Amino acid sequence: MKKSIAKAIMCFVFSMGLSAQSPTENNLSKVETLDSTITTLYSVISGEKGQERDWELMKFLFHPDAKLIPSGKTKEGVYKARYMTPDDYIQSSGKWLVQNGFFEKEIHRSVNTFGNMTQVFSTYEAFKSEADETPFMRGINSIQLLNDGKRWWIINIYWTQESKENPIPKTYLPKGQ
Repeated sequence: MKKSIAKAIMCFVFSMGLSAQSPTENNLSKVETLDSTITTLYSVISGEKGQERDWELMKFLFHPDAKLIPSGKTKEGVYKARYMTPDDYIQSSGKWLVQNGFFEKEIHRSVNTFGNMTQVFSTYEAFKSEADETPFMRGINSIQLLNDGKRWWIINIYWTQESKENPIPKTYLPKGQ
C-alpha cells in the first residue's frame, strides 16, 4: 500500500513537471521572428534608474558562442573593438544600466537576409529615462542573426556610437532626419 501511494505521488509530481513550461519555453515567442528578437533585445537592456534587468532573458537571445563587440576611438585616436560574451557585458555594464537608467530605442532598421543568416543595421538613440525627449547618444548596432529553423539566435552585435567625425549617414536614419 505504501509503495502504491509513493508511486502515485511520484507519477503526479513527474507529470506536473512535464506539463509546466520551462522559462526557455516561455521565452520562445520572443525569438520566433526577427522583429520579436530585436524588439526583445532593446527591451531587455532598457529600464529606469533602479529597475533590474532580465539578464536570463538577455542571455537566452544569444547563441552560446555569441559576442558583443563595442567599438570606438581611443584617446590616442585609434579605432578599436572589444569582444565580450553576454556574461562579460552583464558584468561590465549591467550595474551601470541599473544605477543610471538607460533606454535604447531603435529608430531605423536595414535588413539583409541570405538563407538562414540575417544582417541588421539597427540605428538607435539612447536615453537615461523613457520620459527623456533628447537622446544623450546615438549609434548603429550591426546585428548578425541565425535562424536554425526553430528560432532566431543573435550571433554577434557589433556597434559604434555616432560622433562629430562619424555622423550617422542619412541612409540609416528615418526619412526626414
